[in-house]
Amino acid sequence: MTKPSNDDATIEVSSPACSMHEADDAYMGFLGKDELTALLNELLEAERAAGRVAIESTHAAGGSPITELARMIQRDEARWRAMLIQHIVALGGTPSSKVGALYDKATAAADLGERIALLNRGQGWVAQKLREALPRVRDDRLRADLAEMLRSHEDNTALADGVVARNS
Repeated sequence: MTKPSNDDATIEVSSPACSMHEADDAYMGFLGKDELTALLNELLEAERAAGRVAIESTHAAGGSPITELARMIQRDEARWRAMLIQHIVALGGTPSSKVGALYDKATAAADLGERIALLNRGQGWVAQKLREALPRVRDDRLRADLAEMLRSHEDNTALADGVVARNS
């Protein structure tokens, strides 16, 4: 083995591996702050719409098995709205005050069963958005909250499918 001579060029590494944690989220394949805030606001709007549809469905259900389902969905939606708002604010964003398009579609439905089916499709849409986004969320706490939200929406969708099937 030979010793390097003074004539050998010194090799400088421009980006040591230990600095990767400092890289921008978007550079690393994660959602950037603006994308993440937009996603959370889109989910917030959907949750707000579903919560309102659930409240109105509770009143329209008049004590049927759909009543308890709608109450449960409304409680979950309130929980997820609070969580989303907390994360949006933590990101330095402004929580949207809009109501998602589901609200107009569902309230236009004359039949309660049709309204619950639309609400359930909305739950499925949120679940799909979460499945797509989760691998791209870098923050462990936010990713855990969104994963829990996904499980809740999957459970609610399955429960609603059963209630609608029994009451059709």
